[in-house]
Amino acid sequence: MCMGEPEVPGPLVGPAEMMAMLGVGRSRLRQIVVHPKFPRPFQTLQGGSVWLRSDVEAYIRDHRQPRPADEDTQG
Repeated sequence: MCMGEPEVPGPLVGPAEMMAMLGVGRSRLRQIVVHPKFPRPFQTLQGGSVWLRSDVEAYIRDHRQPRPADEDTQG
């Protein structure tokens, strides 16, 4: 690690991982990440932003509605 780079305090996730974690597509993810309560990226790189997995997990826990169980949608 070079001097001046932030130390990574845990696993990082990018947009693909966050779409899976949130159960959304790319366009909905874009809406979510600009919401004021969504955590700021840990770092913005030339290829895009990355977030701390723990920050995204905390957002999901605190701000997302529980999804209905699969058996509720089957008839």
